[in-house]
Amino acid sequence: MEFTFLGTSAGTPTRSRNVTGLALAPSGPKPWYLVDCGEGTQHQLLRTRYSVMQLRAIFITHIHGDHTFGLPGLLTSASMLGRTQALDIIAPPQVQRMIQAVIENSDSSLSYPLNYLDSEAADFHWQDDHVAVTNVALSHRVPCRAYVFTERKLERQLLRDKLIKEGIPAGPDWGELQKGQDVLLDDGRLIRSDDYTQVPRLARRLIVAGDNDDPNLLAAASKDCHVLIHEATYTQDVADRVGPWPQHSSAEQVARFAEQAQLPNLVLTHFSCRYQSGHGGAPHINQLAAEAMQHFNGQLFLARDFETYCLNKDLTLTRQDDAAGQQPRPPES
Repeated sequence: MEFTFLGTSAGTPTRSRNVTGLALAPSGPKPWYLVDCGEGTQHQLLRTRYSVMQLRAIFITHIHGDHTFGLPGLLTSASMLGRTQALDIIAPPQVQRMIQAVIENSDSSLSYPLNYLDSEAADFHWQDDHVAVTNVALSHRVPCRAYVFTERKLERQLLRDKLIKEGIPAGPDWGELQKGQDVLLDDGRLIRSDDYTQVPRLARRLIVAGDNDDPNLLAAASKDCHVLIHEATYTQDVADRVGPWPQHSSAEQVARFAEQAQLPNLVLTHFSCRYQSGHGGAPHINQLAAEAMQHFNGQLFLARDFETYCLNKDLTLTRQDDAAGQQPRPPES
C-alpha cells in the first residue's frame, strides 16, 4: 500500500509545497485514490506515475478551497484526455454543487459520469475490491472528516495438509479455494474456503485526516491502525498566539495523541506557509519535527511534496528513497 504527497502546505502554496492532495494506491498505480484536491493538483500529478485515467475515487475531507479548488480542472482534463469510466466522488454535498456550477458556467462537459456520495452521511461506508473506507468526524470550522482505509481481500494460504488428509486432491479446486471461493466437489461435498485456507497477515490500515484541532477524536479509529497522516499546521507556541479560531492542530498536539494511542507511524503534513524548508530559513519546518519528537516515540515523518511511502505487508512504513528500509527520525535537511 503506497501513498504519495501531492501537496503539504496549509492554506496557500509555497515555492516548495503545493496545497493539500494525497494519492493512495493499494497495489501499484492502478487503481488509485485521491484524498483532497487543492488548486494545482493536476499539475502535481504530471510529476508522478499516477494517471487520471486510472483514478478510482476522490475523497474530500471538507469544503475549504485548499482542499477542493483543484477539482474542476482535474475532472475536465480527464474528460479531454478521453476518460469514459465513471468516477466516485466522496465529499460534502456542497462539492457537487461547486463542480456542477463551474462546469455549467465555463462551457465545459464531462465524457464520463460522476457518482456522488455524501461523506457526511451517518452510515457512510465505501469499498471496492482493494479497500474498505469508513470515516470519522473531526473538529474544524466546517464539517470535516478523516478517512480510514483498510486493505481488503488479503492473499490466502492453503492448508495443504488438511486438504490432503480429507481426500481433496490438488487441482483447480485448490486454486478456487485460495481465491476465497467455496467449491462443490464431484462427490457432493461443499468445501468452504475459510475452512481450508488461512490469511497469514493482518490487513493494512491507515488514517488520512483532514483539518482538525482535536486528534483525540481519532482514538477509536486508531486501534489496530498502522499509519496516521495528520495535519500539524504549526508549533504549539504559534498555536497559542494564533488562538483557537482556525481550529488546526499543533505538532505537539498530534504527537501527544499518537503516543497515547500507541500508533507505530505518524506522518505530519499541512504545514503553515510561514515555515521555510531551505537552509537558513526562519521559522524553519524542522521546528515542527523537533517539537513532535519530544512527545512521540514511534516512527515520525515530515511529509514533503512528491514523497512516496510504502506500508509494507510486515506493517513497517518506509519512504521510497530509503534503500536500506530503515527510516530515520531526524527532521528535514
